[in-house]
Parts: sequence; structure tokens; C-alpha cells
Amino acid sequence: MAHVVVGLGNPGPEYQETRHNVGQRVLDHLASSTFHRRWQRDDSTLLCTGTWRGEPVKLIKPQSFMNVTGPVVARALRRHTADPADLILVYDDIDLPLGTVRVRMKGSHGGHNGVRSVIEAVGTEDVRRVKVGIGRPDHKADVPDHVLTRFEADELPVVDEAVAVAAEKVLALIH
Repeated sequence: MAHVVVGLGNPGPEYQETRHNVGQRVLDHLASSTFHRRWQRDDSTLLCTGTWRGEPVKLIKPQSFMNVTGPVVARALRRHTADPADLILVYDDIDLPLGTVRVRMKGSHGGHNGVRSVIEAVGTEDVRRVKVGIGRPDHKADVPDHVLTRFEADELPVVDEAVAVAAEKVLALIH
């Protein structure tokens, strides 16, 4: 049974460096620094396989848009004979200050549409999560634009540190 780590985000180069794709940035960090492996296409995902402390790990970046990512995640779990208990979701959180990393073992979607989609598709809120704070804009109406913008140059050191910390938190959940 493999641990399945899913980084939420949107597909395509135009979204790669956006705040909404910070979960996939964490997986890129794990793929290059921990597993030293490349991404390969697998069904409707990008997949990187590795081993951590003797445990098989599948890093998965869904190639679907964030708000409808649940069915892709559910299908990936079935493909890799894994259960929701084997899943670790990594994603952005506007309710956390920029650079803050938080682990939750279960809970509601908290207003995050990508997480909502995954919870609905896998049928349980008992999903481990690693959340990376991207900060909240001053006005609620600015949220859709905020999550789809790139980090500012002066934010990148904080983001890079948070990505490294989030990667360590993911590895700590694998045992």
C-alpha cells in the first residue's frame, strides 16, 4: 500500500507559479530534493514515485482544474490501490499568513473548493492535509484574483522556506 501525496493546483504553465499552485510546488520540491525523480504522465495526473523510510510514496499532481480535482484524485487512489487513509493533500490556504504551514488530520474543506471537491469524491473528511499560507487579500472580492497571481519577488524567500517546511511535514506524516 502506497502513500499518495496530492498537490492541488491548476494545470498549465500559466498557473505553475501562482499562489493556488503552492501545493504542487511542495511536491516539486519533494520530487527533486528527496526522491531525485522526474515527473511522468499517468492517466490525468503527473506522477513521481519514490520511497521514504521503506514506504512507497506516489506524488501526484492532478492535471485538472482545482475546483473539479476530486474525481481525478479518487481515480488516482483506485489506480494505486490506496484508500483515503493513505492520502495526504497539500494545498494553499488564504486563511493562514504567508509562509505559515499547518497540518490537519481531518476536517471540513474550510471554503477551499479544491478540498471540497476531493472530500466529496473520496467520501470522507478524514484526509490528512498540509496547508501552506498564502495570505488573504484585503477585500473578499479580490480572493479569486489573489489566488491566481504569482508571488511578489519579496515574498519568494518566505514561500521557498514554507515549501521546504511543508515538504518536511509531508514526510513526517509518512510512517
